[in-house]
Amino acid sequence: MFKKILFAADGSEHSMRACEKALELASYNQNSKVDILYVVDPKHSKDEVLNSWGKDATAIRKEKLELIVQKAKQSEVNFEVVFLHGDPGPTIVNYANKNRFDAVVIGSRGLNTFQEMVLGSVSHKVAKRVNCPVLIVK
Repeated sequence: MFKKILFAADGSEHSMRACEKALELASYNQNSKVDILYVVDPKHSKDEVLNSWGKDATAIRKEKLELIVQKAKQSEVNFEVVFLHGDPGPTIVNYANKNRFDAVVIGSRGLNTFQEMVLGSVSHKVAKRVNCPVLIVK
């Protein structure tokens, strides 16, 4: 089964559902480990700072993942939280391929077909470019 799992998290509802699936996959093997990856997008980090004036940006990001970390602790699965900076799609792909994960779990953003064709969703980019199976959770 999957021993090394990458879970790309952003704190959204889709991400929460993906978290449950990542932890479930890891629970089948006692030696499994889940890397919970949060990518800080420079395009949105300015907005984060402006919307949370006076708060530490790192604390805000950790707060977004607080529920996910609680679920991981409750599941008793071995996990690590990783923060990276960059464009989310390529950053996730590079991290996944460089570290040779057995599977990637990511939430779907739920964009309509037109938006997906114009913008391209992160989950679509990841599914096309990583070298391992990808589970996209709605």
